[in-house]
Amino acid sequence: MRLLKNAILLAALVMLASACTSTNVDETTAPPMLDSAKQGPAANESWLLVDTRADTLSVMQGNRPVEVFRQIALGASGAGVKTRRGDNKTPVGVFRVGWINPNSRFRTFIGLDYPNIEYAERALREQRIDVLTYARIRNAWTNGRTPPQDTPLGGQIGIHGVGAGDPKVHSAGINWTSGCIALDNRQIEALKPWVKLGMRVEIR
Repeated sequence: MRLLKNAILLAALVMLASACTSTNVDETTAPPMLDSAKQGPAANESWLLVDTRADTLSVMQGNRPVEVFRQIALGASGAGVKTRRGDNKTPVGVFRVGWINPNSRFRTFIGLDYPNIEYAERALREQRIDVLTYARIRNAWTNGRTPPQDTPLGGQIGIHGVGAGDPKVHSAGINWTSGCIALDNRQIEALKPWVKLGMRVEIR
């Protein structure tokens, strides 16, 4: 019986693990470049803080949390510096909301502008991308468009719900995504009204 339960859990996990593959990137609604990622948020700015150690996503107003969502799920390889497509790692850093797909198979998909310039510069130094790929990323990002999602660095990183997937996998506390941040369906619905294009998202 235990073997059967484990097999069912594994099958559900595999099905959910392709989470970060939302294909609806609408570059016409990508955010303007509001400020450098190295600057902190403005005193009255609403932004999202993903604390990967505490497993929380907080809606922040300046330095004050106004809503906290607990028991989030990350990429199957945890959080850190994402180096390539398919590493199942949730990238740490400062990003912006690039697009919102309210009809995703994961309920709502809030896309981030990964890879940002910092990731592109690191990858260029480490020769994981070429100069042309770096230029494509930099050009898109500095012109307020979603960076290309088809580079060796990966893409389709965002915040989403479980959708029609098995909620038991999420509630089990497993990091099941391909690099995204996942909430349960109730949480993603509660988060949606707070989110806007261009919003700062800090993952740490």
